[in-house]
Amino acid sequence: MDQGQDSARAYVCPMHAEIRQSEPGKCAKCGMDLLPEGTRFGMLRHMAGNPVMIIIMVVIMAVIMAVMLM
Repeated sequence: MDQGQDSARAYVCPMHAEIRQSEPGKCAKCGMDLLPEGTRFGMLRHMAGNPVMIIIMVVIMAVIMAVMLM
C-alpha cells in the first residue's frame, strides 16, 4: 500500500514549479534537488542545508543594511 503512494508522488523544483518528475533528482534548469510535491518551506530547507548559501545570504543582508544606513 505504501509503495503505491510513493510511486504516485511527484517531485518538483522549489524554484521552477513546472519541473516535475516521478522520482528524486536534480532540476534541469538550476540543478537544485527536487523535493516531494507539497513539501513546505522547501527553498528554506535547501538553503539552510548548504553553508555557502547561508554565507551568501548573510553577506547580501549586511550589504543591504549598510546601504540603507548611509
